[in-house]
Amino acid sequence: MTTDTNDCRPAGRNALPAPPPLDCSANCALFLDFDGTLVDIAPQPDAIAVDPALPGLLDALSTRLDGRLAIVSGRAVADLDRHLGKLDVAYAGSHGGEFRPSGSDAVELLAPPLPREAEDEVRDFVSHSEGLLAEAKPLGIAMHYRAAPAREDAVLELASELSARLGLEMKRGKMVVELLTPGSDKGSAVARFMDMEQFRDATPLFLGDDVTDEDAFEIVREHGGTAILVGEERESAAGWRLSGVGEVHRWLKAALA
Repeated sequence: MTTDTNDCRPAGRNALPAPPPLDCSANCALFLDFDGTLVDIAPQPDAIAVDPALPGLLDALSTRLDGRLAIVSGRAVADLDRHLGKLDVAYAGSHGGEFRPSGSDAVELLAPPLPREAEDEVRDFVSHSEGLLAEAKPLGIAMHYRAAPAREDAVLELASELSARLGLEMKRGKMVVELLTPGSDKGSAVARFMDMEQFRDATPLFLGDDVTDEDAFEIVREHGGTAILVGEERESAAGWRLSGVGEVHRWLKAALA
């Protein structure tokens, strides 16, 4: 396998092989999903286990990349701070609806908050359904049904109805569906970063595991970059794959060796 180490682009491949090593000396920008990519998915969002070495690894990578590293997650930025500590890296939270560049304490909201009506109806529904969990976010609300997979159809039916009635976006993930005000996604977050001087002219790489990462995969490919799927192989815009969180950590650590 050959790669152009000057711009991080992989050689054309139709399968999903393991990506080539990350070269921090190249002019690359690294974008990382959180759940399912940097930490294993847990039965409940607050139950994740963060590797104690992860914050230091991200900080070291950001330094090597001259600050061209960003976490792009469905979680709120404040939630990411709570799990990772206050790292001086860039963040896009709430699927791109929140934006905080490195070196800043201010979180910019790029979409309006969720209508109270939607949150109230979701909470009422979840309160009468054992095993479901409602997770409020700054710009949306998620319904997790990992502990009640038999309720998937009912969850999706409610989300679809609220989305149509209130003009909301519905995002499906792994055993979760989220309602958000429209106007942002992970792809738009990556595009916004790539317009910043710090990231401009770099070749982007995005690592993500879920269908909500596909928008970002498309954007990095439009910029001539590398999209890396994490986890089980599936239909995806990604051109490379790492098998899971552990392999992601090993791949990132190898770039610092």
